Amino acid sequence: MSRIEGLIQQLCPDGTPYKTVADAATYVRGVTYSKHHEQVNGPIQVLRSNNITLSSNTLNFDDVKTVSDAVRVRKDQHLYANDILVSAASGSKAHVGKVAFIKEDTEYVFGGFMAVLRPSGAIEPRFLFHLLVGRAFADYLESELTSTTINNLNSSIMGAFRIPVPPLDVQREIVRVLDLFTEFEMQLEMELEARRRQYSHYRDSLFAFRDAKVGWVPMGEVGELIRGRRFVKADIVDNGIPAIHYGEIYTRYGAAASETVSSVRRDLAAQLRYARPGDVVLAAVGETVEDVGKAVAWLGTGEAAIHDDCFAYRHSMNPKYVAYYLQTRAFHSQKARHVSRAKVKRLSAKGLAAISIPVPHLEEQERIVAILDKFDALVNDLSDGLPAEIVARRRQYEYYRDRLLTFEEVVA
Repeated sequence: MSRIEGLIQQLCPDGTPYKTVADAATYVRGVTYSKHHEQVNGPIQVLRSNNITLSSNTLNFDDVKTVSDAVRVRKDQHLYANDILVSAASGSKAHVGKVAFIKEDTEYVFGGFMAVLRPSGAIEPRFLFHLLVGRAFADYLESELTSTTINNLNSSIMGAFRIPVPPLDVQREIVRVLDLFTEFEMQLEMELEARRRQYSHYRDSLFAFRDAKVGWVPMGEVGELIRGRRFVKADIVDNGIPAIHYGEIYTRYGAAASETVSSVRRDLAAQLRYARPGDVVLAAVGETVEDVGKAVAWLGTGEAAIHDDCFAYRHSMNPKYVAYYLQTRAFHSQKARHVSRAKVKRLSAKGLAAISIPVPHLEEQERIVAILDKFDALVNDLSDGLPAEIVARRRQYEYYRDRLLTFEEVVA
């Protein structure tokens, strides 16, 4: 940091000029198209908001939309090296303002709910990128965006954001330091992803039972599926009956839990249904086939109310053994045959009951759980291992980013 401080003292000792984004970069909105333009394996590949990973501000290519060549695409709507891709409109305020840096020319275009910033020569592209993932920009968006159905980061709002523009040598040194943090974090993310793939492969191998005579039995024959009862957002309170909502199973729980993240009103007690300790709670609906059937073993000391889009699976097996099995490829391949393919994917009690599960003796179940607990902690526990290291590096980056990008404005 001393080199940065020295450069600031040498090149801008009296402060740093500020500009609006409109004065420092060109704002380009993306390609518009309609539903009838969408085409499987179409020639034009369109990146959308979902292609920016919020946690890392990087591109992913998990679900790239393709459209026909009937869509009109301008040259400036392609993605080029040093572009900053911005999520410019969304029904979710949290997703507006997501950014990703484009490192090289690409074959992709960006959709109409997206925009690109192309910095002028007065500002380094990576310097502007780090500014746009910083606290100041997040605070600006919070104050400027409305609570309407579609939050729109148009050129006027984007262009009015004021940014510091120190001398280029200062910008480049700050970028060098901040990029070291992000590069190290990316290496850790890659290592974690490799370990998760290894963990998934090993978990699937453990449940294959290729060298043992283990019976595969329909879940409905070794347990009972109990559907929850409805409660709504207004029923959730800080201190009430422990409760599990299906949406939380995707995002807030791992393979097992002994405490719930939510509670519901106590006066609802008589009309709710509950998971008992040892039950496995499954999400019955989801946006994708992969989401449906995600499960958490309930290991609390008392009962937990479950939402009506959940099932409690009551059985005599090791609950974590069941929860781990429900993560396997074998389960997902069977499950896919029973999921309804409407807009919201749904799995019925009848479909779940028909899915087979391997049932070894209890000692073998416990052995498998002990092995997978160690792997699971290594790749998913935020208090230990690689996940904890990534969180620590992210916090370190955020601290230095906001510190290094804060400048006193030069007095005119």
